[in-house]
Amino acid sequence: MKSIYKISAFFFLFVAFSCQYDFPEAPVEEPSSGAADFTKMVSIGSSITAGVMDGALYNRSQRNSFAVILAEQMKAVGGGDFNVPDINAEVGFFGPGPGGVALGRLILRVNPTTGSILPAPIVPGNPFTPFAGNKAALNNFGVNRISLGTSLIPETGNIAQQNHPAFNPEYARFASNPGTSTLVGDAAAALANGGTFFTFWLGKNDVLGYALLGAANPALLTSDSNFSMLYSTALGAFLQASPNAKGAVANIPDLNVLPYFNLVPWNALPLTSAQVSLVNPNFQPYNAGLLQAEQFQLISQEERQLRTIQFTPGANGFVMEDETLTDLSALGLPSIRKSNSNDRATLTLSQVLGQSVGGPLNIIGLSVPVGDEYVLIPSEQAEIAAKIATFNGVINSAVQANSERLVLVDVNRLLRNVLEGTVRAGGVPLTASIAPPNGGFSADGVHPNNRGSAFIANHFIEAINAKWGSTIPTVNPNEFMGNDLPR
Repeated sequence: MKSIYKISAFFFLFVAFSCQYDFPEAPVEEPSSGAADFTKMVSIGSSITAGVMDGALYNRSQRNSFAVILAEQMKAVGGGDFNVPDINAEVGFFGPGPGGVALGRLILRVNPTTGSILPAPIVPGNPFTPFAGNKAALNNFGVNRISLGTSLIPETGNIAQQNHPAFNPEYARFASNPGTSTLVGDAAAALANGGTFFTFWLGKNDVLGYALLGAANPALLTSDSNFSMLYSTALGAFLQASPNAKGAVANIPDLNVLPYFNLVPWNALPLTSAQVSLVNPNFQPYNAGLLQAEQFQLISQEERQLRTIQFTPGANGFVMEDETLTDLSALGLPSIRKSNSNDRATLTLSQVLGQSVGGPLNIIGLSVPVGDEYVLIPSEQAEIAAKIATFNGVINSAVQANSERLVLVDVNRLLRNVLEGTVRAGGVPLTASIAPPNGGFSADGVHPNNRGSAFIANHFIEAINAKWGSTIPTVNPNEFMGNDLPR
């Protein structure tokens, strides 16, 4: 049985809002460094700092990271060269594919049968290759999937222990001494070698990595105490490396902004009358068992209603696991229910929902429950939101404690404004979507595209200028391309 999952092209339409905020045009003042020195900037961070777009690091994405754009604008106020560990890959590496074939970056593709639009990888991709340039001259230390913890341990770059959980090939390819050096150590050494300014954007993977995998792996979520300790250690290394260097520190965006959690609707399972008549009888014993559990006062009426599975023709919620439900395994009843409007599906669910697994009625989301890794239930959303608020509080406190040398770049607020439709440049809006031409996110639904990165670079510039009286010129984001049109 073919997939019964579709994403309508309507998800790529955006709404125009009457109240808008325009990023300012290039400043009238003559470019000036003000009270800061931009002679040598060093940047450390995760995927956005590296330039990951469309789920991969590739040549065009790397050249258009916010850090590269920012460094280019700093040249007008005395900034120097900004060297990146060139990836030398036209399509990059998204992940391994069937038969060991490397998959490249994601692009938007049109399904010729259904007309739906979904991200799909380019085949083949480009496996990671070692950086062949001068490691001692690097300025950009952004690494995809890096967390605070992995930025501080040598196992992250140890190519001799590639099975270690912390190993990251994207750091290993340019680590100064693989197996001994650390990302923070390498970046701090670069800052100590004549560095005058830095950007610091670590910490988001300490919670978003957990969220992107449906909050299914608690090991990916950093505890509050560890986050505070690790953040202080990493940021302290920069403050100590060059005592006179100033820095711009960015915080963590919330989940509501990311298209990754908004593109697959909770009722993404369309069913015909014929399919409903075939499937509903299979859940009658389960529903009867729930009624019995309620009569025995094992569950409330509310939980019984939540767990009852009944399909109707048209759009339906999908059957999913929910570990927060009362354990009724002693009665032979699994902890499953239908998704509802309070749930958030991940974009990765689009690759499996509606697929047959061993029989015409063994359909993922219909007779086979969707796994925990594909959905954020309300309690998980609340947990993640609380973590982001706590972590951002730690970041804000660290900046305030070093207010003479640091400025907070509130990317969280910027992206909330994008979601609300109040950010634009030259009359052209930036939307929290992957829809060309105005969508600010790349095809992976998580990372900004070239145009989105330009807005983020401007946000850094505005914060820096306001803090130290500099007049770094902003860029025109409309000169940077968004996503490629669907193919």
